[in-house]
Amino acid sequence: MPQSLERRMMLRRRASPLAGVVVLALALVAPCTQSFAQAAGHVHARIVKAGLLVGGGAGSGVLTYRGKTYPFKIIGMSFGITAGAAIGRLDGWASGIRDVSDFAGTYSSVGGGFALVGGASGVQLRNEKGVNMVLRGPKAGLELAANISAITISLK
Repeated sequence: MPQSLERRMMLRRRASPLAGVVVLALALVAPCTQSFAQAAGHVHARIVKAGLLVGGGAGSGVLTYRGKTYPFKIIGMSFGITAGAAIGRLDGWASGIRDVSDFAGTYSSVGGGFALVGGASGVQLRNEKGVNMVLRGPKAGLELAANISAITISLK
């Protein structure tokens, strides 16, 4: 075998592990693209609502996302069987957030609840940007509800 061919093969054998180490190092220090950067956020909200057939409500809350807190306000309407008034404190998670601005938007749900002085509520919501929220918590008041809801969340 000619000496130059043997020398090239030896250089390739040495370069292969080095190239692998360089590629691995670059992969570790490269920033994640947004498609891989989805994270869940913790949501805490307080909502006051009332209605008779058509209900309305308003409230505020805080999203904790990637170690930062983002206050938001809630305005909502419900259509269906609604009677009474209640105050609710909800806690849960929002998933599918790529950027904190994805959290703001119009969420829809179909659900229900009952409160006679005290009770519990839970809701699953989804907005047009693909953010899903699952919230649960106690509520106080007198309310019977089985309805379709549209809730608009805006960051403060």
